Amino acid sequence: MIHPVILCGGSGTRLWPLSLKTRPKPFLPLVGDNSLFEQAIDRVAGDDRFAEPIIVAGGAHIDLIKEQLGEKPHRLIVEPQAKNTAPAIALAAAMLAPDDVMLVCPSDHYIADPHSFRAAALAAGVLAAQDYLTAFGITPDRPETGYGYIRQGKALEGGFAIREFVEKPDLARARTYLASGEYSWNGGIFAFRAGAFLDTLAKHRPAMAQAVKASMDAASHDAQTLHPDAASFAAIVGESVDYAVMENSERAAMVPVDMGWSDIGSWAALQDALVEQSDGNEQRNVTTGEVDLIDCRNVLAKSDGIRVSAVGIEDVCIIVANGEVLVTTREGAQKVGKLPGAANQ
Repeated sequence: MIHPVILCGGSGTRLWPLSLKTRPKPFLPLVGDNSLFEQAIDRVAGDDRFAEPIIVAGGAHIDLIKEQLGEKPHRLIVEPQAKNTAPAIALAAAMLAPDDVMLVCPSDHYIADPHSFRAAALAAGVLAAQDYLTAFGITPDRPETGYGYIRQGKALEGGFAIREFVEKPDLARARTYLASGEYSWNGGIFAFRAGAFLDTLAKHRPAMAQAVKASMDAASHDAQTLHPDAASFAAIVGESVDYAVMENSERAAMVPVDMGWSDIGSWAALQDALVEQSDGNEQRNVTTGEVDLIDCRNVLAKSDGIRVSAVGIEDVCIIVANGEVLVTTREGAQKVGKLPGAANQ
């Protein structure tokens, strides 16, 4: 039995103005009719190899989570503060028995092939049961500079040891990684035995581990919802699971998987995911709402109201949503979260 842990952190500012702090990216139907959060839940639903999911989220989004879950079984942990992924995962690990295998999944990623996802999860679960801290290694299809990479080492049952973690590379190094066949994207999906994760955290980040334990020891319960103690949790210095745990472990492993994955981390990434879903779209244009394009190529244009008209442009994203207008090149899309409208909601 694998215990899915769905992380609902982040504000999704890079998809402003459609994604707002009151309804951020995970809760929007960006690819398909269901939200990314609903898709994350559905990927492990109706399969008796997976337990009911544990959802870790901030208090501001609990109503959205309950609205989209409906009657689906779940367990919910309300994070007192956003402290990055390592403490969030530790809260879920502390909720489980030490030998339980947990599958950590972001709530805001798109996966085109759920079957391959589940197969990779089972393979990762086998390694996790052997106390390997196991990452999904996403098969790269381009020299991407926006992701961290994992370099595979010796072969293991169903996967590989991790030889090294690599930060986001420049384009030349990304091309070298792609050509070598030794590197995968680090997609932020992991499998751990709960006790092994907490032991590794206690070894390398003892103050964080102690604060998480204190917060869980003093937690309050409300139906299916657990509220860790806020005062204890406030003492934590936030850090990602990559830095706090994975890069310090001597038993880091990876399972390679090609599953049509995207983190939908920018308007350009969303456009790419939508183009992949369409057939015969040679111009790579994607439109939603009242949009007219003439002689345009590689344009994403979305409007929730007024008409958008464009002639003769390439590699541009135009978004009209929630009373705001955004125009950016695809290359500049990663910087949208720095705009005053996105940052100062």
